[in-house]
Amino acid sequence: MLKFLLACVMLMPLVNSWWAVQSSLFVLSFIMAIYCYHDFSNYMMGWCFNIDSLGYILILLSFWITSLVVCSSQKVLKDNNYPSLFLLVNIFLLFFLVMTFSVNDYLLFYISFESSLIPTLILILGWGYQPERLQAGVYMLFYTLFASLPLLVSLISLYNMSGSLTLGLVENVSGAGFIPCVWYVVTVFAFIVKLPMFLVHLWLPKAHVEAPVAGSMILAGVLLKLGGYGLIRVLPLFGEVNKSLSWLWVSISLVGGVVVSLMCLRQVDMKALIAYSSVAHMGLVLSGLVVFGWWGLNGAVVVMIGHGLCSSGLFCLANMVYERVGSRSLLISKGLMNFMPSMALWWFLLSAGNMAAPPTLNLLGEISLIISVVSWSKVSMLSIALLSFFSAAYTLYMFSLSQHGKYYSSLFSCCSGKVREYLILMLHWLPLNVLILKSSTIMCIL
Repeated sequence: MLKFLLACVMLMPLVNSWWAVQSSLFVLSFIMAIYCYHDFSNYMMGWCFNIDSLGYILILLSFWITSLVVCSSQKVLKDNNYPSLFLLVNIFLLFFLVMTFSVNDYLLFYISFESSLIPTLILILGWGYQPERLQAGVYMLFYTLFASLPLLVSLISLYNMSGSLTLGLVENVSGAGFIPCVWYVVTVFAFIVKLPMFLVHLWLPKAHVEAPVAGSMILAGVLLKLGGYGLIRVLPLFGEVNKSLSWLWVSISLVGGVVVSLMCLRQVDMKALIAYSSVAHMGLVLSGLVVFGWWGLNGAVVVMIGHGLCSSGLFCLANMVYERVGSRSLLISKGLMNFMPSMALWWFLLSAGNMAAPPTLNLLGEISLIISVVSWSKVSMLSIALLSFFSAAYTLYMFSLSQHGKYYSSLFSCCSGKVREYLILMLHWLPLNVLILKSSTIMCIL
């Protein structure tokens, strides 16, 4: 596991050469993708690090998305907007993400989990577009810190009870009384905000809208998955309490997902629409996780991987439109098929992925999640049906409004797309559709 951390450290001296960092990240990603075919049923251990199939897949996703982030942020290099510092912030963020997904100690996990917030905040404040990015940064900081400080107290309490915070050696919290319930809510709340769940999701659209393309891609691609990963690691400690309180999270997630889907149908900002759709998708993921069955757990991981690739690609597309049209509004950025016909294909392919059309990973994951949640409670069928319907509705709304219609009259000429941009979109879409052929690698977590 240390070789991945050393790879991140070795990238730091290369920050003065954009192409060296970009090439190195792609090479590392492809090497990791080749090793993904190995069997990770046994832990690879060393010092305070371990890795199983879940951690490895998320580390691979982190490297993959970071390499695409660097490739899609050429405007920073072109405008000479502190490119070396930009690369350094991204490498630090990658380092903290690899740390989070590979440590086997709850305290180290907490430290690296919170440390990833700092580079994200620097990306939003340093390379964001509007002055409102300060407000977005404060929203994100206070939401996540407010929820995560009680988690630290909970971890200290677990240490006092067990004498260790090593993964697998911590004692389970028994009983389902008032104190175990409070302890459980305090522990999982940090991850639920990070996921985010409906009612504590307001920081996400703000952060996405104000962030540069790098911030949006890494936030949608990897940082939201920290919440799901944390829940998978923490929920086994609270088996009895989780069983008695899972109805609360499933109810809020599914009903909230329907409400957020309706909100998506009245958005005119492309990035806000994609951000709100992430909340709806993550609501279904949370439902599958708290039910904590085999189908739910594996379905949640598959949807997290699929959503990371698909949502990141959509943010990348929205940025390409913004660079040409100068607006993210769907009322201005419409009729794109008229002057960017080749890009319309990628809009369609990634939109199809967002609504979980075959043969994407999202379809496999959502079927698993639906089986899990419906087998837990038949009443949830109504919310899931509405969620699936509106998911397709707002994705088609975004695609039809942006691609069809009369284009903005001030656009006289426009580049339909560079080879680099098509490469980035292809590297988002290809794993999203090819990984389903190797779904056994992803679905071998338990």
